[in-house]
Amino acid sequence: MAESGTHKNYVLDTNVLIENPSCILSLKNGSDNAIYIPYHVLMELEHLKNTPKLRHIVSKVIQLLLDNKDSIKFIGNTGAVSPYTEIVDNFILREIEAAKEIENPILVTNDRILRLQADLRGIKSEELRDSKPFESESQQFTGFVDENEPAVPNSFFWRDGRPVMRAPLGDKVIGYNNEIWNVKPRTVYQNLAFELMLAEHVDLISIQSEAGFGKTHLALASALYLILEKKLFDKIYILKPTIEIGAKLGFLPGDIKEKLEPYTKYVFDLLQKLHKLRSANKIFVNPNDDAPRYNNKKFEVLPLAYVRGMNIENAFVIIDETQNLSRAEVRSVLTRMGEGVKCVCLGDTSQVDNPYLNESNNGLNWIVRKFKGLPNYAHIVLKGDKSRGPITDMALKTKL
Repeated sequence: MAESGTHKNYVLDTNVLIENPSCILSLKNGSDNAIYIPYHVLMELEHLKNTPKLRHIVSKVIQLLLDNKDSIKFIGNTGAVSPYTEIVDNFILREIEAAKEIENPILVTNDRILRLQADLRGIKSEELRDSKPFESESQQFTGFVDENEPAVPNSFFWRDGRPVMRAPLGDKVIGYNNEIWNVKPRTVYQNLAFELMLAEHVDLISIQSEAGFGKTHLALASALYLILEKKLFDKIYILKPTIEIGAKLGFLPGDIKEKLEPYTKYVFDLLQKLHKLRSANKIFVNPNDDAPRYNNKKFEVLPLAYVRGMNIENAFVIIDETQNLSRAEVRSVLTRMGEGVKCVCLGDTSQVDNPYLNESNNGLNWIVRKFKGLPNYAHIVLKGDKSRGPITDMALKTKL
């Protein structure tokens, strides 16, 4: 990065733009440094914009380039255009060499082989030190902010090693564990998720995490507690996108409950597990049956398509796999929520199954983007060293 008072001429490689689009601004550091973009970097961006998982990032990069085009210099094409992305690096290096007007250019890239190639040609290079993979809003906003940052309602910050909640009546130190329906939180983040779900002033909560951190388990435990013990709501609704069911749903035998069973079995398994921890008899028609049926007046799992036209009131609603919903679908389902509803939206924006959505353009991300800062909304990212078990821990730790 540029030192104060020292002008530098940075030439940016494609990978640093993709990993952190804002590096354009941080490296420019106001007017301290000059930013150069090689022609073949633009070519690579043109190629990558057709990649589903990257097109939203490329769009952000292009917008930043357009917004700053008056202060960014583009190195022109010096000859034949490469049609092959695997040899684009050679053209980038040639373009830097041909740009004699750049004094002491510094190539910024996280490609180690390209750095070695640059060294052989006498071109200085650096890694992007603040480089990080692109994250969606629901990953970037973890629910925590710095104590000195502008207050975000229902967010948390650390004080003397303890989380403090920005509550309506003032800062609230969370120095205790919420044990709900005999479920003990395994991490501080799970405890804070409980805190948000129990907070009477919070109507809508979104929870982001990778698989295995207990999103559904925590939400179901909170729902049972608030309905059966506190009697604040009448019914639990589990709403689930059917994107992974697709056309197969119509070919499965039986009514809608039987069609959904293969895709919602994990929910029923969790409910049975919670019932063993503490009796939830009112959820079942006959809790003593070997395979008890669920009391539809207290508990119901529905595909989202069935919610259209409904008016949900006095209920605890869990929307599962929210990252597989479009913006329009999220709007449609949230506008079904009437009086006396607490809604918990669960998801992981790194696991988008809907072929028409991506890590940025999905329902969970739109919720965070639009509702952050509202007094009756809260968001938290669950994380930690332990997930559902040691094998999952290994998969997450190694980024398998």
